Amino acid sequence: MWHMSLTLLTPPPTATAPTSDLKSGSLGVASIVFMVIAAAAPLTVIGGALPIGILSGNGAGYPAMYAVCAAILLIFSVGLTTMARRISEPGAFFSYVESATNRKWGIGTAFLAILTYTAVQFAVYAFLGAQLSLVLAGMGITIAWWIPTLAVVLIVGLLGYRDIELSSKALGVALVAEILITLIMVAGIIIKGGSDGLSATSFTPEAFMSGTPGVGLMLAFAGFIGFESTTVFRNEAKDPERTIPRATYIAIMVIGIFYTLSGWAIVEAWGADGIVAAAAENPEEMVIMTAVRYVGPWAGLAVQVLLLTSLFAAALSFHNVLTRYQHAVAKKGCLPAGIARVHAKYRSPHISSLVQSATIAVLTLVCAIAGLDPVLEAFTWFSGLATFAIVILMMMVDVAIIIYFRTHPAGKDNLFKRVIAPWASLVGLGIACFFITTNLVSLVGGDVVVAWVLGLSAPLSVAVGWLCAALTQDPSKSALLTSAEVKESV
Repeated sequence: MWHMSLTLLTPPPTATAPTSDLKSGSLGVASIVFMVIAAAAPLTVIGGALPIGILSGNGAGYPAMYAVCAAILLIFSVGLTTMARRISEPGAFFSYVESATNRKWGIGTAFLAILTYTAVQFAVYAFLGAQLSLVLAGMGITIAWWIPTLAVVLIVGLLGYRDIELSSKALGVALVAEILITLIMVAGIIIKGGSDGLSATSFTPEAFMSGTPGVGLMLAFAGFIGFESTTVFRNEAKDPERTIPRATYIAIMVIGIFYTLSGWAIVEAWGADGIVAAAAENPEEMVIMTAVRYVGPWAGLAVQVLLLTSLFAAALSFHNVLTRYQHAVAKKGCLPAGIARVHAKYRSPHISSLVQSATIAVLTLVCAIAGLDPVLEAFTWFSGLATFAIVILMMMVDVAIIIYFRTHPAGKDNLFKRVIAPWASLVGLGIACFFITTNLVSLVGGDVVVAWVLGLSAPLSVAVGWLCAALTQDPSKSALLTSAEVKESV
């Protein structure tokens, strides 16, 4: 969950500067799928978002939302991967919009993306702070959730400043362990027959439409944020025209099946009639208690430890995404120039890292002063905002794909890829956006003011980005014009 990599506009290599070229032809389908699933932090979704989706969404019917989201995203990915072959920077959503329209709409999309990933990153931090607070409480140390949150912000900020990444081998081991412990828990539930015997209640129309399905759909979409990062690996993939689409479809299907199966099993563990009460009683530890109940105390401890590592990896991943988004936008002249600076030694966007760390620290302190619950309010609200924004973001990309293929030659891409799939996914995303928008008030517990703030922040961020682009010039384009003028004068 919640990861997106960016292809950065780095200074061209010189005799004294190291090259930033990527190794081409090094990644196959399996490698790319593995990296996307690792970044999705699956245990974070199951341990963090699932209980909230059950409680605030449509109860026992919530697991079916993952299947619905996967179906919509599979259709969306057809146009996404098709256009990715046509543009120079297919990693970031705003590059699709800019290629199809103009710089103003591209920067507006970039600002919306910054809002999206800032919101989901803060949601991760809030939940991680709550989990660390629980762990420390078990050791006899009672502290508020925001204190460990700020400590993690500092650690992640230092790593981002130095551009230090976690070992890929360690991440691989953690991913395998996350998936393995979840599947062991699922197997235990199935073997023991759940609470009241196994059933398919989660997939019935009655369960699906119970509670507030719009909120359920919103939170389920959050679990897929980052699937689009497969297109970033295009320059490093073996036979990218076949590898990237396959990796994207496989990643969505694997993630969708894993979430749906795990969610269904956890509903069965507590019973369709008792799952909402279990989620309400202790959402932070519901999955941990499920593991203890159906596998044993060791499994509960394993889930707790792996949930912490999963959350930390997600926070670090989003930090790196955001620092690079801010860096890229600053290079286009729409954020302070200092944010575009790169550290002389580490070659990292260090100023952008400091800015992002400060942003999260301020959000944490504001929520702490306001007395917000880190899980039921901070995590839920900001996850909802991120999902609301990502759906709008994908709709903008869909429109960009449709515009692009109306104004460019079809080439070897068929009608389904160019027209039918983008229009179908736009309709699906539009329906999802309608239900999400009409349920924002329910998401925030009936607070109309908070719902309006969340709802208006997305279009407002697009408008601010559009205005910034309208009032500024692209420095890179200005440099090219200056160079051309010099040549002409010579």
